[in-house]
Amino acid sequence: MIGKTRRKRTWFVAAVLAAGSLFATALPANAETGVTTSSIKLGITLPLTGAASPGYNKIGNAMNAYFKYVNDNGGVYGRKITLVQKNDEYSPQLSIAKTNELILKDKVFALVGPLGTANFTAVHKSVGLARRGVPSLFLNTGFSGFSNKKSYPSSFMILPSYAMEAKIVAQFLKENYAGKKLGLVYQNDEFGIDGLGAFKAAGTKFDVTVPYTSGTQSAATAQTWVSQLAAGGAQVVVFFGVTSATAPLLAVAAAAKYAPQWILGSVGADPLTLRALGVPLAVLNGAQTLAGNPSPNDTSDEYVKQFQEINTKYNAGTAFDDYVLQGMNIGLMTVQALRAAGKNLTRKGLIRAMETKGSTFASVAYSPLGYSRTSNVGHTGYYMAVMDGNGDRKPFGGSVTLYTTDSGSGPVVKSTFKRPAMPAKGLPSNS
Repeated sequence: MIGKTRRKRTWFVAAVLAAGSLFATALPANAETGVTTSSIKLGITLPLTGAASPGYNKIGNAMNAYFKYVNDNGGVYGRKITLVQKNDEYSPQLSIAKTNELILKDKVFALVGPLGTANFTAVHKSVGLARRGVPSLFLNTGFSGFSNKKSYPSSFMILPSYAMEAKIVAQFLKENYAGKKLGLVYQNDEFGIDGLGAFKAAGTKFDVTVPYTSGTQSAATAQTWVSQLAAGGAQVVVFFGVTSATAPLLAVAAAAKYAPQWILGSVGADPLTLRALGVPLAVLNGAQTLAGNPSPNDTSDEYVKQFQEINTKYNAGTAFDDYVLQGMNIGLMTVQALRAAGKNLTRKGLIRAMETKGSTFASVAYSPLGYSRTSNVGHTGYYMAVMDGNGDRKPFGGSVTLYTTDSGSGPVVKSTFKRPAMPAKGLPSNS
């Protein structure tokens, strides 16, 4: 009896071990969230609808188009990328809810390109991205607070900060508009206030300052902005806001025959989107703006040319503009980060790859990347551009003069940095 019991126990243990062995064999070698032997799942929140959606609603599809191109060319070490997009309508509360869905329901491996300063501030705090160790790559916001490595250890910027941008504008104003009456219109949250602080530190004094609340932009509110600017005699107006606010500002000013020199921030100055929102070419002609990338119409640029080809095949029907260019570039940088993390893909490995190799990534932007073990800063500079009568963007003065700086008290300097070449056929290698 004892012998039979022992034999039964032995058989049972052997069966359990065999089943466990089969189960282990069926599991992917890498059991990280959002990663299988054949796939990588990524997520993004952005305004697909709502007041801030014009332009921004193209970024996710542009990223996805690039990922499809990579998937058709072997993927990342054989894994195909899928991108889950969530509409947050540019609302911090919606962004929190949708990010929780991405992490808890969709179980994404990482966030890529999450958009909006107030949104990501709320998400990071409420969702606990750092605590969960969820990588958040290439934030579509320039808020300098996100460069705090201690507070945001798993997050990485891509845009130069708004503080950097304001410092470069301040330098440009000193060089070109000394003695002119200056006006400033800015989005009254972390976005605009970040720039406001940098202007103050640079010693730039505005004769007229007009804040606006995100989501209130319209022709009616623009009437108030223009009235204040005109009453204050502003001859040069700097604008720090989204494209859906730039459009009514320019249109209302034109109707009122108020024509200062416009200096548009990098966020709200895509000519194609402004034209689609009803701003006439004649109004755009001569407007100045900060730019980090080449014009999306510059087919002599190897990045633009390659991305246009991908857009035509994988994102048909979408006009190629600054937002599509940005989305494609985030896709390119994401694939480089995933490859740099190696075949045994983990969240910790992805963060480590960004810290150790991110500064060498190929990118369409002209300025250096600041990633390191102690920095999650993305690009570090801009050049000044001017819009022409065709609605295209050309370098101010005829050629690109790149200015780089930091978000603190460092100087604004002219840079001779040369960006890396576009990978062959737009496909990063596994090396």
